[in-house]
Parts: sequence; structure tokens; C-alpha cells
Amino acid sequence: MTEKTENRQVTRKQRNGTVVSVSGAKSVVVRVETRRRHAMYSKVVRIHRKFHAHDENSRAKVGDKVQIEECRPYSKMKRWRVTAIEAVETVA
Repeated sequence: MTEKTENRQVTRKQRNGTVVSVSGAKSVVVRVETRRRHAMYSKVVRIHRKFHAHDENSRAKVGDKVQIEECRPYSKMKRWRVTAIEAVETVA
């Protein structure tokens, strides 16, 4: 049997969140918050999840808004990579 190889563009999941901690070299923890309607009470509820992401250049700091993208596993916990960083200015 002959197999065809198709050039398919892979669509990867993307999320926006806030850096909660810098957990080592090239690693960050990102908190992603979503809003959903409660099934029974119809109230809008905020739900959050934390994702461990790979930051190649170690540029993200705690409090920065980042965009992460699904990728191959970098380690046991890291399955996401940082694609964009929007630095948040702190008032001193």
C-alpha cells in the first residue's frame, strides 16, 4: 500500500492569560480566566486554570499579559509556549 503525505496546516489552541509565577529557567505559569454560564442558576461564573508554559527567552515577568499556544511536550508539565508578551507597566 502506498501512503499519501498531505501538507496540512495544524491549528493549535491559543489562550490569553496573566503570568502568575516564573517557575524556573524558561518556564512560566499562566492563569487563564474564562466566563461561563452556570447550568442550573444561569449566573455567569468566572473559571480559571493554570498552564505551565515555555518562555524561550525568559522575557515574561509576573503580572504580564501573555498569549500562549499549544505545542509539543517540553517536560512533564509544559505543553504550551509563550507566543506574545504585553508588558504591564507598574506605577511607582
